Amino acid sequence: MTDTTVAKDDARQTTQHEVVKSQVEGHVNAEIAGEAAVASPEGQARVVEVAAELRDKAVDETVKGERAVDRGRVAARGSQFVDYAFYVVYSLLGIRLVLALIAANSSNGFVKLVRAVTDPFYAPFRGIVPSPSAEGGYTLVVPILTALVVYVLLHAAINGILRMVAQRKTTI
Repeated sequence: MTDTTVAKDDARQTTQHEVVKSQVEGHVNAEIAGEAAVASPEGQARVVEVAAELRDKAVDETVKGERAVDRGRVAARGSQFVDYAFYVVYSLLGIRLVLALIAANSSNGFVKLVRAVTDPFYAPFRGIVPSPSAEGGYTLVVPILTALVVYVLLHAAINGILRMVAQRKTTI
């Protein structure tokens, strides 16, 4: 019987200890909270100083973000313009290639127009490699294919540069 009595007494003391501990902890936390609510003048000045620093940092970050967004918009608009210009060049060179493949009449007005418009884009590649011909005047103009490949690579390079400008890192 004494073992159970001792165990019960021990459990009762442990429970009372936990209650007292909880009450003391609550009083200490309340005291700390009360002291924290009443800040010293030095503490209040420091809080105002830290708040001003945080506000200035937030404004600076917002300005940097706006500049990055503006730079991205300009680069995106430039990329759209570059895309459009290159697609026009691709289309015109493609039409010239098809006209050469089907042996279109070179005295036709449309053929003359396409040749006149594409000559500045085709001229640097003319004569690089021979163009095989078949009977009936059908020609595979390999320099036009070369020009298309070079313009695709140039297009990709320009868009890559614009992407780098738009996503330029300003801080490390």
